Amino acid sequence: MEVLALNTPTARLGYAPRNALNADELKAGIAARSRSRGDADDIRAWLLNHFYRHLVANFVPARTIESLEDACRVLAPAPVPAWVITRFGDAAGTGDRQQPAVLAPVVWVDPAEPALLALEKRVVEFLESRVGTSLAGKLDRINCPQALALWEQEHARMAARVERGWRKSSPEAVRLLLDLPGGQFVEFRHDSPLLRAEMAYESYAMRHCLGQFEDRRTLEGGYGERYAQAIEAQRVRLISFRDASGQPHVTISVIVHETSALEIEQVKGKQNRPPVARYVNEVVACLNALGTNETMPADCIAIGIVRTPAGWTHIDDVQDKAAQARLVARHPILFSHLQAPTPAVEWLVAARQPQLLHARTPNSAAVRYALRRLDGASRGESASFVTEGIEWPGFEASDDDRRDAPRPIA
Repeated sequence: MEVLALNTPTARLGYAPRNALNADELKAGIAARSRSRGDADDIRAWLLNHFYRHLVANFVPARTIESLEDACRVLAPAPVPAWVITRFGDAAGTGDRQQPAVLAPVVWVDPAEPALLALEKRVVEFLESRVGTSLAGKLDRINCPQALALWEQEHARMAARVERGWRKSSPEAVRLLLDLPGGQFVEFRHDSPLLRAEMAYESYAMRHCLGQFEDRRTLEGGYGERYAQAIEAQRVRLISFRDASGQPHVTISVIVHETSALEIEQVKGKQNRPPVARYVNEVVACLNALGTNETMPADCIAIGIVRTPAGWTHIDDVQDKAAQARLVARHPILFSHLQAPTPAVEWLVAARQPQLLHARTPNSAAVRYALRRLDGASRGESASFVTEGIEWPGFEASDDDRRDAPRPIA
Protein backbone atom coordinates (compact mmCIF):
# COMPACT_ATOMS: atom_id res chain seq x y z
CA MET A 1 0.00 0.00 0.00
CA GLU A 2 1.25 3.48 -0.84
CA VAL A 3 1.75 6.22 1.70
CA LEU A 4 1.24 9.94 1.25
CA ALA A 5 4.28 12.19 1.25
CA LEU A 6 3.29 14.18 4.30
CA ASN A 7 5.93 16.79 5.05
CA THR A 8 5.93 16.69 8.84
CA PRO A 9 8.79 17.37 11.31
CA THR A 10 8.42 13.84 12.68
CA ALA A 11 8.89 12.34 9.22
CA ARG A 12 12.02 14.40 8.61
CA LEU A 13 13.55 13.39 11.94
CA GLY A 14 12.76 9.70 11.52
CA TYR A 15 11.79 7.94 8.32
CA ALA A 16 10.94 9.75 5.11
CA PRO A 17 7.81 8.62 3.24
CA ARG A 18 8.93 6.34 0.40
CA ASN A 19 7.65 3.06 -1.04
CA ALA A 20 10.01 0.17 -1.72
CA LEU A 21 9.37 -1.71 -4.95
CA ASN A 22 11.30 -4.73 -3.60
CA ALA A 23 10.26 -4.58 0.06
CA ASP A 24 9.94 -8.36 0.45
CA GLU A 25 13.41 -8.93 -1.03
CA LEU A 26 14.97 -6.37 1.33
CA LYS A 27 13.35 -7.96 4.39
CA ALA A 28 14.35 -11.46 3.29
CA GLY A 29 17.98 -10.37 2.88
CA ILE A 30 18.08 -8.75 6.33
CA ALA A 31 16.56 -11.83 7.94
CA ALA A 32 18.92 -14.25 6.16
CA ARG A 33 22.04 -12.30 7.14
CA SER A 34 20.80 -12.00 10.72
CA ARG A 35 20.27 -15.76 10.98
CA SER A 36 23.70 -16.38 9.46
CA ARG A 37 25.34 -14.16 12.10
CA GLY A 38 23.34 -15.75 14.90
CA ASP A 39 21.82 -12.43 16.06
CA ALA A 40 19.70 -12.42 19.18
CA ASP A 41 15.93 -12.31 18.62
CA ASP A 42 15.60 -8.69 19.77
CA ILE A 43 18.39 -7.55 17.45
CA ARG A 44 16.84 -9.37 14.50
CA ALA A 45 13.45 -7.82 15.30
CA TRP A 46 15.04 -4.34 15.43
CA LEU A 47 16.75 -4.87 12.09
CA LEU A 48 13.54 -6.06 10.42
CA ASN A 49 11.74 -3.03 11.81
CA HIS A 50 14.01 0.00 12.06
CA PHE A 51 16.86 -0.92 9.73
CA TYR A 52 14.41 -2.04 7.03
CA ARG A 53 12.43 1.20 7.39
CA HIS A 54 15.66 3.21 7.17
CA LEU A 55 16.61 1.47 3.91
CA VAL A 56 13.22 2.21 2.40
CA ALA A 57 12.97 5.77 3.67
CA ASN A 58 16.46 7.22 3.85
CA PHE A 59 19.02 5.04 2.05
CA VAL A 60 20.76 7.26 -0.50
CA PRO A 61 21.96 4.80 -3.20
CA ALA A 62 18.30 4.02 -4.00
CA ARG A 63 16.95 4.05 -7.55
CA THR A 64 13.84 6.19 -8.01
CA ILE A 65 11.11 4.48 -10.03
CA GLU A 66 9.32 7.02 -12.21
CA SER A 67 7.37 4.88 -14.64
CA LEU A 68 5.86 1.47 -15.19
CA GLU A 69 8.71 0.73 -17.59
CA ASP A 70 11.25 1.44 -14.82
CA ALA A 71 9.42 -0.94 -12.50
CA CYS A 72 9.28 -3.70 -15.13
CA ARG A 73 12.98 -3.30 -15.86
CA VAL A 74 14.22 -3.71 -12.28
CA LEU A 75 11.72 -6.44 -11.34
CA ALA A 76 12.10 -8.61 -14.45
CA PRO A 77 11.37 -11.47 -14.74
CA ALA A 78 9.13 -11.15 -11.65
CA PRO A 79 5.65 -9.69 -12.24
CA VAL A 80 4.89 -6.10 -11.34
CA PRO A 81 2.63 -5.75 -8.26
CA ALA A 82 -0.90 -4.46 -8.85
CA TRP A 83 -0.31 -1.31 -6.79
CA VAL A 84 2.58 -0.33 -9.04
CA ILE A 85 0.43 -0.79 -12.17
CA THR A 86 -2.25 1.35 -10.57
CA ARG A 87 0.31 3.97 -9.61
CA PHE A 88 2.01 4.32 -12.98
CA GLY A 89 -0.55 2.83 -15.39
CA ASP A 90 -2.91 4.74 -17.64
CA ALA A 91 -5.49 4.95 -14.90
CA ALA A 92 -3.10 6.63 -12.45
CA GLY A 93 -4.33 9.94 -11.15
CA THR A 94 -7.94 9.47 -12.30
CA GLY A 95 -11.11 9.26 -10.27
CA ASP A 96 -10.85 9.86 -6.54
CA ARG A 97 -7.21 8.79 -6.29
CA GLN A 98 -4.52 11.20 -5.15
CA GLN A 99 -2.47 12.71 -7.95
CA PRO A 100 1.00 11.07 -8.31
CA ALA A 101 2.70 14.36 -7.39
CA VAL A 102 1.51 14.09 -3.77
CA LEU A 103 2.28 10.41 -3.33
CA ALA A 104 5.45 9.18 -1.71
CA PRO A 105 8.25 8.34 -4.17
CA VAL A 106 8.73 4.73 -5.23
CA VAL A 107 12.31 3.39 -4.96
CA TRP A 108 14.21 0.20 -5.64
CA VAL A 109 17.13 -0.60 -3.32
CA ASP A 110 19.84 -3.04 -4.41
CA PRO A 111 19.82 -5.72 -1.66
CA ALA A 112 23.51 -6.46 -2.33
CA GLU A 113 24.68 -2.83 -2.41
CA PRO A 114 28.06 -2.71 -0.56
CA ALA A 115 27.06 0.52 1.21
CA LEU A 116 23.92 -1.22 2.52
CA LEU A 117 25.91 -4.16 3.89
CA ALA A 118 28.46 -1.81 5.48
CA LEU A 119 25.66 0.19 7.12
CA GLU A 120 24.11 -3.00 8.46
CA LYS A 121 27.41 -4.02 10.05
CA ARG A 122 27.60 -0.63 11.74
CA VAL A 123 24.15 -0.85 13.30
CA VAL A 124 24.72 -4.48 14.36
CA GLU A 125 27.92 -3.37 16.08
CA PHE A 126 25.93 -0.66 17.88
CA LEU A 127 23.16 -3.07 18.91
CA GLU A 128 25.53 -5.79 20.13
CA SER A 129 27.43 -3.27 22.24
CA ARG A 130 24.17 -2.72 24.17
CA VAL A 131 23.80 -6.36 25.21
CA GLY A 132 23.85 -6.57 29.01
CA THR A 133 23.26 -2.83 29.48
CA SER A 134 20.19 -0.97 30.73
CA LEU A 135 19.33 -0.21 27.11
CA ALA A 136 19.13 -3.87 26.10
CA GLY A 137 15.37 -4.13 26.61
CA LYS A 138 14.60 -0.71 25.17
CA LEU A 139 16.11 -0.96 21.70
CA ASP A 140 12.77 -0.48 19.95
CA ARG A 141 12.62 3.08 21.33
CA ILE A 142 15.64 4.01 19.20
CA ASN A 143 15.15 4.42 15.47
CA CYS A 144 17.90 3.79 12.94
CA PRO A 145 18.96 7.44 12.37
CA GLN A 146 19.26 7.86 16.15
CA ALA A 147 21.30 4.65 16.45
CA LEU A 148 23.68 5.80 13.72
CA ALA A 149 24.04 9.22 15.37
CA LEU A 150 24.88 7.54 18.70
CA TRP A 151 27.44 5.33 16.93
CA GLU A 152 29.13 8.44 15.50
CA GLN A 153 29.13 10.22 18.86
CA GLU A 154 30.56 7.22 20.68
CA HIS A 155 33.35 6.74 18.15
CA ALA A 156 34.24 10.42 18.45
CA ARG A 157 34.46 10.00 22.24
CA MET A 158 36.57 6.85 21.78
CA ALA A 159 39.00 8.80 19.63
CA ALA A 160 39.37 11.33 22.44
CA ARG A 161 39.78 8.65 25.14
CA VAL A 162 42.32 6.73 23.15
CA GLU A 163 44.68 9.69 23.41
CA ARG A 164 44.69 9.21 27.18
CA GLY A 165 45.06 5.44 27.23
CA TRP A 166 47.94 3.07 26.61
CA ARG A 167 48.60 -0.66 26.84
CA LYS A 168 51.84 -2.53 26.41
CA SER A 169 51.94 -5.19 23.70
CA SER A 170 52.40 -8.79 24.88
CA PRO A 171 54.11 -11.11 22.35
CA GLU A 172 52.59 -14.15 24.07
CA ALA A 173 49.09 -12.88 23.16
CA VAL A 174 49.69 -13.39 19.43
CA ARG A 175 51.08 -16.04 17.11
CA LEU A 176 53.01 -15.61 13.87
CA LEU A 177 50.77 -16.06 10.83
CA LEU A 178 52.90 -14.81 7.92
CA ASP A 179 56.48 -13.53 7.81
CA LEU A 180 57.20 -11.01 5.03
CA PRO A 181 60.21 -8.81 4.21
CA GLY A 182 58.41 -5.67 5.39
CA GLY A 183 56.94 -7.08 8.58
CA GLN A 184 54.84 -9.84 10.07
CA PHE A 185 51.17 -10.70 10.21
CA VAL A 186 50.31 -11.96 13.68
CA GLU A 187 47.03 -13.45 14.84
CA PHE A 188 45.51 -12.81 18.25
CA ARG A 189 45.30 -16.00 20.32
CA HIS A 190 41.70 -16.71 21.19
CA ASP A 191 42.74 -18.61 24.34
CA SER A 192 45.29 -16.11 25.68
CA PRO A 193 44.55 -14.49 29.07
CA LEU A 194 46.17 -11.38 27.57
CA LEU A 195 43.85 -11.24 24.54
CA ARG A 196 41.89 -8.22 25.74
CA ALA A 197 44.98 -6.29 26.77
CA GLU A 198 46.49 -6.92 23.33
CA MET A 199 43.26 -5.74 21.72
CA ALA A 200 43.47 -2.56 23.79
CA TYR A 201 47.05 -2.06 22.60
CA GLU A 202 45.99 -2.54 18.97
CA SER A 203 43.24 0.04 19.36
CA TYR A 204 45.57 2.51 21.04
CA ALA A 205 48.14 2.21 18.27
CA MET A 206 45.65 2.11 15.40
CA ARG A 207 43.07 4.57 16.77
CA HIS A 208 40.06 2.35 16.16
CA CYS A 209 37.33 0.77 18.28
CA LEU A 210 37.91 -3.00 18.38
CA GLY A 211 39.79 -2.86 21.69
CA GLN A 212 37.83 -0.01 23.24
CA PHE A 213 36.27 -1.40 26.43
CA GLU A 214 33.72 0.46 28.50
CA ASP A 215 35.71 -0.34 31.65
CA ARG A 216 39.33 0.26 30.71
CA ARG A 217 40.56 -1.15 34.02
CA THR A 218 38.86 -4.55 33.78
CA LEU A 219 38.70 -4.54 29.95
CA GLU A 220 35.01 -5.31 29.86
CA GLY A 221 31.95 -3.90 28.08
CA GLY A 222 31.58 -1.65 25.08
CA TYR A 223 32.75 -2.41 21.56
CA GLY A 224 35.79 -4.31 22.82
CA GLU A 225 33.51 -6.79 24.62
CA ARG A 226 31.72 -7.64 21.37
CA TYR A 227 34.94 -8.38 19.50
CA ALA A 228 36.60 -10.16 22.42
CA GLN A 229 33.71 -12.56 22.88
CA ALA A 230 33.63 -13.32 19.15
CA ILE A 231 37.37 -14.06 19.13
CA GLU A 232 37.19 -16.17 22.29
CA ALA A 233 34.34 -18.20 20.74
CA GLN A 234 36.40 -18.54 17.52
CA ARG A 235 33.70 -16.87 15.46
CA VAL A 236 36.16 -14.16 14.45
CA ARG A 237 39.89 -14.18 13.79
CA LEU A 238 41.81 -10.95 14.40
CA ILE A 239 45.04 -10.32 12.50
CA SER A 240 47.53 -7.45 12.72
CA PHE A 241 50.39 -6.45 10.40
CA ARG A 242 53.33 -5.17 12.44
CA ASP A 243 56.71 -3.81 11.50
CA ALA A 244 60.07 -4.86 12.94
CA SER A 245 59.48 -2.74 16.06
CA GLY A 246 56.06 -4.32 16.69
CA GLN A 247 54.11 -1.25 15.59
CA PRO A 248 50.71 -2.17 14.02
CA HIS A 249 49.84 -0.78 10.58
CA VAL A 250 46.90 -2.90 9.38
CA THR A 251 44.13 -4.70 11.29
CA ILE A 252 42.12 -7.45 9.58
CA SER A 253 39.03 -9.11 11.03
CA VAL A 254 37.91 -12.42 9.56
CA ILE A 255 34.52 -14.07 10.09
CA VAL A 256 34.66 -17.85 10.65
CA HIS A 257 31.49 -19.50 9.36
CA GLU A 258 30.09 -22.74 10.74
CA THR A 259 31.42 -24.48 7.62
CA SER A 260 34.91 -23.18 8.56
CA ALA A 261 34.86 -20.92 5.50
CA LEU A 262 36.65 -17.61 6.10
CA GLU A 263 35.16 -14.25 5.10
CA ILE A 264 37.06 -10.97 5.25
CA GLU A 265 35.00 -8.54 7.33
CA GLN A 266 37.26 -5.48 7.64
CA VAL A 267 40.72 -4.37 6.54
CA LYS A 268 41.61 -1.19 8.40
CA GLY A 269 44.55 1.15 8.48
CA LYS A 270 44.99 3.73 11.20
CA GLN A 271 41.95 5.71 12.34
CA ASN A 272 39.64 3.28 10.49
CA ARG A 273 40.98 4.50 7.16
CA PRO A 274 42.06 2.20 4.31
CA PRO A 275 45.60 0.85 4.70
CA VAL A 276 48.21 3.10 3.09
CA ALA A 277 49.48 2.10 -0.35
CA ARG A 278 52.84 0.80 0.87
CA TYR A 279 51.12 -2.09 2.71
CA VAL A 280 48.65 -3.17 0.01
CA ASN A 281 50.94 -5.90 -1.37
CA GLU A 282 51.31 -7.32 2.12
CA VAL A 283 47.53 -7.33 2.57
CA VAL A 284 47.10 -9.26 -0.70
CA ALA A 285 49.67 -11.83 0.44
CA CYS A 286 47.90 -12.28 3.78
CA LEU A 287 44.44 -12.71 2.28
CA ASN A 288 45.75 -15.32 -0.14
CA ALA A 289 47.53 -17.13 2.69
CA LEU A 290 44.27 -17.27 4.64
CA GLY A 291 42.28 -18.75 1.76
CA THR A 292 39.06 -16.76 2.08
CA ASN A 293 35.74 -16.99 0.26
CA GLU A 294 34.84 -14.61 -2.57
CA THR A 295 33.27 -11.86 -0.44
CA MET A 296 34.89 -8.48 -1.16
CA PRO A 297 34.28 -5.92 1.63
CA ALA A 298 34.27 -2.21 0.92
CA ASP A 299 37.66 -1.86 2.65
CA CYS A 300 39.28 -4.04 -0.03
CA ILE A 301 37.50 -2.27 -2.86
CA ALA A 302 38.77 1.06 -1.50
CA ILE A 303 42.41 0.00 -1.90
CA GLY A 304 41.85 -1.62 -5.29
CA ILE A 305 42.17 -5.29 -4.43
CA VAL A 306 39.64 -7.88 -5.55
CA ARG A 307 38.87 -11.55 -5.10
CA THR A 308 39.02 -13.59 -8.32
CA PRO A 309 38.72 -17.36 -8.83
CA ALA A 310 42.53 -17.45 -8.72
CA GLY A 311 42.71 -15.54 -5.43
CA TRP A 312 43.18 -11.96 -4.25
CA THR A 313 44.96 -9.53 -6.57
CA HIS A 314 45.18 -5.89 -7.64
CA ILE A 315 42.35 -4.87 -9.93
CA ASP A 316 44.91 -3.74 -12.53
CA ASP A 317 46.33 -7.27 -12.61
CA VAL A 318 42.96 -8.62 -13.79
CA GLN A 319 43.78 -9.02 -17.48
CA ASP A 320 40.55 -10.60 -18.72
CA LYS A 321 38.52 -7.75 -20.24
CA ALA A 322 35.14 -9.25 -19.37
CA ALA A 323 36.17 -9.88 -15.76
CA GLN A 324 37.56 -6.36 -15.48
CA ALA A 325 34.31 -4.90 -16.82
CA ARG A 326 32.19 -6.97 -14.41
CA LEU A 327 34.23 -5.82 -11.44
CA VAL A 328 34.06 -2.13 -12.36
CA ALA A 329 30.35 -2.39 -13.20
CA ARG A 330 29.75 -3.66 -9.65
CA HIS A 331 32.25 -1.34 -7.96
CA PRO A 332 32.87 1.82 -10.05
CA ILE A 333 35.45 3.08 -7.52
CA LEU A 334 37.82 0.39 -8.84
CA PHE A 335 38.18 2.43 -12.02
CA SER A 336 40.57 4.82 -10.26
CA HIS A 337 42.97 1.91 -9.66
CA LEU A 338 43.18 0.84 -13.31
CA GLN A 339 46.30 1.84 -15.23
CA ALA A 340 44.93 0.92 -18.66
CA PRO A 341 41.13 0.62 -18.60
CA THR A 342 39.46 -0.88 -21.66
CA PRO A 343 36.94 1.16 -23.72
CA ALA A 344 34.14 -1.00 -22.30
CA VAL A 345 35.17 -0.08 -18.76
CA GLU A 346 35.38 3.63 -19.64
CA TRP A 347 31.89 3.53 -21.14
CA LEU A 348 30.56 1.87 -17.98
CA VAL A 349 32.06 4.58 -15.82
CA ALA A 350 30.89 7.35 -18.18
CA ALA A 351 27.34 6.02 -17.87
CA ARG A 352 27.30 5.49 -14.11
CA GLN A 353 29.83 7.86 -12.50
CA PRO A 354 31.23 10.24 -15.14
CA GLN A 355 32.83 12.37 -12.43
CA LEU A 356 35.49 9.65 -12.08
CA LEU A 357 36.67 10.56 -15.58
CA HIS A 358 37.39 14.16 -14.61
CA ALA A 359 40.65 13.18 -12.95
CA ARG A 360 42.01 11.34 -15.98
CA THR A 361 41.58 11.63 -19.72
CA PRO A 362 39.78 8.60 -21.19
CA ASN A 363 41.87 6.43 -23.50
CA SER A 364 38.90 5.85 -25.80
CA ALA A 365 38.43 8.60 -28.39
CA ALA A 366 34.70 7.87 -28.45
CA VAL A 367 34.41 8.37 -24.69
CA ARG A 368 36.47 11.56 -24.85
CA TYR A 369 34.18 12.93 -27.53
CA ALA A 370 31.06 11.96 -25.58
CA LEU A 371 32.38 13.87 -22.56
CA ARG A 372 33.73 16.87 -24.50
CA ARG A 373 33.08 20.37 -23.16
CA LEU A 374 30.20 22.09 -24.89
CA ASP A 375 32.23 25.24 -25.26
CA GLY A 376 35.07 23.46 -27.05
CA ALA A 377 34.36 25.24 -30.32
CA SER A 378 34.73 28.61 -28.61
CA ARG A 379 38.28 27.67 -27.65
CA GLY A 380 39.25 27.22 -31.27
CA GLU A 381 39.06 23.40 -31.33
CA SER A 382 38.01 23.20 -34.99
CA ALA A 383 39.96 20.13 -36.08
CA SER A 384 38.04 17.10 -37.20
CA PHE A 385 38.89 13.46 -37.80
CA VAL A 386 37.24 10.20 -38.68
CA THR A 387 36.83 7.42 -36.13
CA GLU A 388 34.71 4.33 -36.55
CA GLY A 389 33.33 5.81 -39.78
CA ILE A 390 31.95 8.93 -38.05
CA GLU A 391 33.31 12.43 -38.55
CA TRP A 392 33.41 14.34 -35.26
CA PRO A 393 34.07 18.06 -35.71
CA GLY A 394 35.37 20.14 -32.84
CA PHE A 395 37.55 17.36 -31.41
CA GLU A 396 41.34 17.46 -31.63
CA ALA A 397 42.71 14.07 -32.69
CA SER A 398 45.90 12.81 -31.06
CA ASP A 399 48.58 10.92 -32.99
CA ASP A 400 47.28 7.70 -31.43
CA ASP A 401 43.75 8.51 -32.56
CA ARG A 402 44.92 9.05 -36.15
CA ARG A 403 46.95 5.88 -36.13
CA ASP A 404 44.04 3.81 -34.75
CA ALA A 405 41.35 5.38 -36.97
CA PRO A 406 39.90 2.96 -39.52
CA ARG A 407 41.22 3.37 -43.06
CA PRO A 408 39.03 3.29 -46.16
CA ILE A 409 38.83 -0.11 -47.82
CA ALA A 410 40.55 0.02 -51.23
